[in-house]
Amino acid sequence: MTSLYPDAATVARMIDHTLLKPEATAADVTALIAEAIELGTYSVCVSPSMLPLTIPAGTDLKVAVVCGFPSGKHHSSIKAAEAALAIEQGADEIDMVIDVGAAKAGRFADVQADIAAVRASVPGPKVLKVIIESAALTDAEIVAVCQAAVAAGADFVKTSTGFHPAGGATVHAVQLMMQTVGDRAQVKPSGGVRSLADAVAMFDAGATRLGVSGSTAVLSHAAAVDLAGSY
Repeated sequence: MTSLYPDAATVARMIDHTLLKPEATAADVTALIAEAIELGTYSVCVSPSMLPLTIPAGTDLKVAVVCGFPSGKHHSSIKAAEAALAIEQGADEIDMVIDVGAAKAGRFADVQADIAAVRASVPGPKVLKVIIESAALTDAEIVAVCQAAVAAGADFVKTSTGFHPAGGATVHAVQLMMQTVGDRAQVKPSGGVRSLADAVAMFDAGATRLGVSGSTAVLSHAAAVDLAGSY
């Protein structure tokens, strides 16, 4: 198998170790942080009500927080305020959800304005990721939404919330998103990245970050591959 698979440590540094279940508790988030540090992931990704987080001194673990999650059907002013509060409470990155219905209706200028409103609340070098819910969109809609995200100043386009019945990330969507944004933004698959094979397929398609809740299983397999000396 031809693959760009690097090593377990590099895969770990691509992962936003994610916990977005509605029933998540403060104790669950504390455990998530400990796991993330042990695994060497890039960040933890949590719901905004879990902020502020206590990140142990001496670590470089980043904090990502969702915004307008999971439906995206919030007024732009509400999304912007939610993002601003999350930044104030220590978030390094914001993962916002677009109004998917606006995209389905072809209102891409409104999608761009929605993203721009949140971008204004997330000044650089803070990172803005835009969740487009790719499984619910046609290819043409994916392209148009990615173009709107780049025009609004997004740092990443992200496939999915993981909560939509249409499904999560696919290699096809990641490739299309990558082709559309080029070097103007990065691509983050999320929703359904459950195995090392999934992670490597997304990496090969051009992804530079992964949203993963089952990071331990993915990285345990990666460590085993490293020991075996081949993927």
